[in-house]
Amino acid sequence: MSRPGFLLSPWPWRSAGYLLTGAVSGVVALVGIVTSAAVGGVLAVALVGLPLLLLTALAGIPVAWVERHRLRLVDLDPASGRHRPPATAGLRPWLTTRLREQATWRELGYALLLAGLLWPVDALAVTVGLLVPLSMVATPLLMATAGDGQEAKVLKQWTVTTWPTAFAVAVLGLVLMGLGAYVLGVAAGARAELTRLLIAPRDGDLGARVVELARSRLRLVDAFEAERRRIERDLHDGAQQRLVALTMTLGLARLDAPPGPLADQLAKAHDESGKALAELRDLVHGIHPKVLADYGLEAAVADAADRSAVPVDVDLELAGRLPQGVEAAAYFVVCEALANVARHSGARRAAVTGEHRDGRLFLQVRDDGRGGADPAGGSGLTGLADRVSVLDGRLSLSSPPGGPTLLRVEFPCEWTADRSG
Repeated sequence: MSRPGFLLSPWPWRSAGYLLTGAVSGVVALVGIVTSAAVGGVLAVALVGLPLLLLTALAGIPVAWVERHRLRLVDLDPASGRHRPPATAGLRPWLTTRLREQATWRELGYALLLAGLLWPVDALAVTVGLLVPLSMVATPLLMATAGDGQEAKVLKQWTVTTWPTAFAVAVLGLVLMGLGAYVLGVAAGARAELTRLLIAPRDGDLGARVVELARSRLRLVDAFEAERRRIERDLHDGAQQRLVALTMTLGLARLDAPPGPLADQLAKAHDESGKALAELRDLVHGIHPKVLADYGLEAAVADAADRSAVPVDVDLELAGRLPQGVEAAAYFVVCEALANVARHSGARRAAVTGEHRDGRLFLQVRDDGRGGADPAGGSGLTGLADRVSVLDGRLSLSSPPGGPTLLRVEFPCEWTADRSG
């Protein structure tokens, strides 16, 4: 509205159309709500009106649907509904879902407000901002069609009998129409913002996008973990078995070969194949250890502690299985933390403790090393924090100079069905 070309743009007419259709939709909503409430109230006497009264509570849904589409006249941002899809198909699940939603009752409140207050305000704004100036502009036309009397009523209050006066009134009407365009713009903007606030809030759209982003992030994590397990399975069942067969073949050939250069070459090849097999097994174990998939986080952490270069005390007791993504993330956090202890801390002993309570998994990795761990020092702590945050978890580190170092991590999660075996 602050731009110089506002009066010549389509926006004044779009504002007038928005307010005019608002008055019409308000009248329709008033008739519909009063009629449904009356019918439901009469039938309630015969104890059959409760379903109709419940349906009256849903009257705001079609009204809100119309209002969100009308917003396009004055608001270019799309306005989406806040309703959730029902869990199953059918009328009963749909009704149950809608009656339990806060959005349904907000829309009903908006429908009542529209039917009782907003549509008269819309009609008044259109009358003052558009119809009154138009009737003044049309004064010469009214005189020309008045017949022999050559007089016209202005706003049904003043009589105009001369042409100069009629044209003066028309010019005044044009001026008032320009001012009325701003009145229509202000009124339509205020109405649109009120509608947004009640049935299509912008922060609601942002919240829905954030929820969908979180869900898509979890889907990506699940897909990533599934791909890791597929690679681990393919390496374990394919390349690893072939290397085992090759190592055995080379070993047999080494035994059968007579002493000499050929035997030496076979011995060297046999040793190299054994090293390659050991590296492949470590790689497979690092991708997704079989003990984690088969027996869960508790067994996998105990296995990682046994393989640690620093003695590790484990106190982790879990009553069941956790979601696969949480188990994988927690396991790799523990493995990375123990690797950091072995490489950087100079610790003589470490401890891993954890429990599940109040819907969250809590893990702690402590060591008696020199401390001073710095996430920016290439210790992998930043990557661990990113991995934890993907699952809405939290990671904290306490590592004063001189030690001890304590790494805490927690994940929101619930128990799942037992996947062992």
